Amino acid sequence: MNPLVSVVIPCRNAAPWVEQTIASVLLQTHRPLEIIAVDDQSTDATPSLLQRHAESGPGLFRLVRGEGRGAAAARNRGFAVSRGAYVKFLDADDLLSPDTVAAQVSALATRPRHVAHSAWARFRDSPDEARFVPRAGWHDSAEPLDWICETWEDTEPMYQCGMFLLPRPLLEQAGPWDERLTLIDDFEFFTRVILNSAGIVHTPQARLFYRSSLPDSLSGQRSRRAWESAVLSTRLATGHVLQRENSPRTRRLAANMFQQLVHSLHPAHPDLVGSLLEEVAQLGGADVLPGGGRGFRLLARLAGWRAAFAARRLLRR
Repeated sequence: MNPLVSVVIPCRNAAPWVEQTIASVLLQTHRPLEIIAVDDQSTDATPSLLQRHAESGPGLFRLVRGEGRGAAAARNRGFAVSRGAYVKFLDADDLLSPDTVAAQVSALATRPRHVAHSAWARFRDSPDEARFVPRAGWHDSAEPLDWICETWEDTEPMYQCGMFLLPRPLLEQAGPWDERLTLIDDFEFFTRVILNSAGIVHTPQARLFYRSSLPDSLSGQRSRRAWESAVLSTRLATGHVLQRENSPRTRRLAANMFQQLVHSLHPAHPDLVGSLLEEVAQLGGADVLPGGGRGFRLLARLAGWRAAFAARRLLRR
C-alpha cells in the first residue's frame, strides 16, 4: 500500500495563482495524498477559493485557518495537523510536475532517513518558460555536509521548499520552521533538516516550477525586517554547519555567505553590514566577489568590493 503524502501550502493573498498551484498537486499521479492549505489571514479572494476546494474534495483537501504570523508559522500549523508518512511544503505560487510526488516517494522507499530533492527552474508568467539546467547538488549524496558545502560554493544555494520530500520522522527530529524568520527561512530550515538526514536522493524526473519576480513575494522583500531575517537565517544556518565541522572549508563558506549578504545590503543598514563584516573577519576572511559586469568584478578583485561599489555609484550619477 502506498504511503500517505501531505502537501502543506501556506497561503496569504495568493488568489491570482493558488488555483494553478492546487491543480498541479491534484494532478499528482501518487495516491493517497492530502492537501493542507493554511490560509494566513488573507484579505483577498484566497479564503473563498480554498473553501470551495475544501467543500468539493473532503478527505483530499483540508483548509486550516492561520493566525497571520507568517509563512513559517503557517507551515508549522499545517504540519501539526498533517497525517502523511511524507511531507512536502509547497509555496502557493509554485507548480509541480505530475510525477513529482510519485518519483520522490519511490526514491525514498528503501532510504527512510534520506531527503528527496527535485530539479527546479524559474518562470514568470508561464511554466513553459522554465529551463531545467543542472546545478550544484543535482546528484545523490550519502554525505549531507559535503552536499551542503557544494551547494553553498556560489553563495546562492537554492533550498526552495517545494523541491524536497521529507520523511515525517526526520522532520520530527530536526524540529519546526523557525517562526522568527521571513526572508530565506528555507535556508536555515533545510540546512538543519539535511544535516539531520542520512543523505540526499536527487530525483531529476521530479520538477518544481518556481515562480519568480512577483512584486509582493517574500523573496522580493527588502524591508528592514526582511533583511534582519536574512541575516539571522544565515547566522543560524552557518552555525549548524560549523557545529558539525569547524574547519577551513566550512569557515570559508560561512564567511562567503556573510560577505554575500554584505554585498546585497551595502550601503543600506550600516549596522547590519558592520556586524556581518565582524563575523567575516572572525571566520578568517572571505574570497567571494560581488556580482556584476566584467569590469566591475575586475575592479572588486583589484581594489576591493568597497571601491568597486563606490565607482559604480559615481558612474550612475
